[in-house]
This record gives sequence, structure tokens and C-alpha cells, in this order.
Amino acid sequence: MRIGTVLGLSLLVASVVGASGALAADSKRQSPIASPSNAQPSLLSEFRIGFSAQDPWGPEGKDGSANLTGEILFAKPFTASDLFTSYFIPRPHIGGSANFDGRTSFAYAGLTWTFDLTPNLFVEGSLGGAIHNGDKNAFNASPHHQSLGCSPLFRESGSVGVRLSANWSVMATIEHLSNAGACAENRGLTNVGARVGYTF
Repeated sequence: MRIGTVLGLSLLVASVVGASGALAADSKRQSPIASPSNAQPSLLSEFRIGFSAQDPWGPEGKDGSANLTGEILFAKPFTASDLFTSYFIPRPHIGGSANFDGRTSFAYAGLTWTFDLTPNLFVEGSLGGAIHNGDKNAFNASPHHQSLGCSPLFRESGSVGVRLSANWSVMATIEHLSNAGACAENRGLTNVGARVGYTF
């Protein structure tokens, strides 16, 4: 699947979700990082699904390759008395990226910090680890695989998102996996894509 197809699918998903959000007469849009004081506690915070282009600047993406991505964010382990402090309390997450062309797929877990720029616009960063099924050694790596050195790896990601309603959001995400020099091979894998999120 080509990168153009991935971007087209992402825009289609965003348009459909945007239309449904516009029909919902919800003038009070609330960030998932702050819960009302009278809300019942919940284990789950948000579910996300989307597509990403596989390593577009590296060997795994030079012919165009795409992934289906999914992520679950859990509620914060504790709450703060003020909104500013609550920004620094992360949400735990688990997720995965499945490649359509037999290239590197991976599962990951870590922590996510979300910061509101406006009531509808937010940025976030995450940090954690990932396990993968890709090549680890440069000597036996296939032409369309990045030699990643070892497993597990470190995973970092950054997103910019827009809340369409109290429940729905869309975001652009870039993620990077690397061993940070912990293995003989210090190579990384970078994916870029778009996701739709549903807040519980």
C-alpha cells in the first residue's frame, strides 16, 4: 500500500468523523486529561486507531509500505487538585503497529502526556518500550528491513490533535523506535501517520 493511499484513507476517516462530530450538538468539549469531579472512575480513558507510513526515509519504506495502528490509553493513576499539575501526570498506554507488507511490526507500552493548547487543540508526547518481529542483525537483514539491533527497543512519539467533540478527536503522529546505543547496531525505525481517537 502506497503512502498516498495511507494519507487518502486517513483524510477519509477524518472527514467522516468530523461530520459526525459536527452533527453532535456538544458545545462543551472537555479534555480527556481532566475528569469532572462527579464522574465515575474508569479504567479506560481512550481508544485510537489509524494508519501510518512505514519508515518513509529508510529501507523499509522506500517502495511505500503502510501499517494499521491501534492504541489504548488508560486513566491516570491519580488526579491532581489543579489543571496545571494534572498535565504532568501521564496516562499509561499499550498499542501495536501491524505492517501490511511483511515488514517490521511491533507492540508497545509506555506513558503519554497530553497538553491542551486551546479547548480543541492539543499536543502530546509519549515514552516507553516496544518489542518487534524485525531484523536484529545487519548481516542477515533482508533488503526491505531495517536492522534494529535488538528487542525490546525504546519508543518515543509526538502528536498534534484536534478535538471534534467531547468524544472524538483526530491527530497526526510521528513515532520512532531505536535501541539508543544499547545494542551493537544503533539503527532506528520512524513511522508517520494519522489516527482517530474515541474518549470514554
